[in-house]
Amino acid sequence: QVQLVESGGGLVQAGGSLRLSCAASGRTFNAMGWFRQAPGKEREFVATISYSGGSTYYADSVKGRFTIARDNAKNTVYLQMNSLKPDDTAVYSCNAVASVYRPVNVFASWGQGTQVTVSS
Repeated sequence: QVQLVESGGGLVQAGGSLRLSCAASGRTFNAMGWFRQAPGKEREFVATISYSGGSTYYADSVKGRFTIARDNAKNTVYLQMNSLKPDDTAVYSCNAVASVYRPVNVFASWGQGTQVTVSS
């Protein structure tokens, strides 16, 4: 059974940083992605990464501020978030994706996510 567990969220002031982790169990995935959902909004793609880590893809809203990385030995995907803005406030979740440049979630079910709150 596939399980995805996100962690690392918290409350931070605008301009601050956080690093999120997504631990996957049950199998190793190819392309992985981070998504976020703000209150009252649809879930949106944030970033994806290939199995090797050699290819990454970012939403325009986070490009240059967020960095996705992975450690396949630990079956973990990370999201380093710098220069955070209040608009980044959301629940962040991870999922396998169809491909790096096709950020569609593979699994219909999601983990509990991790809350990121950025104060102004």
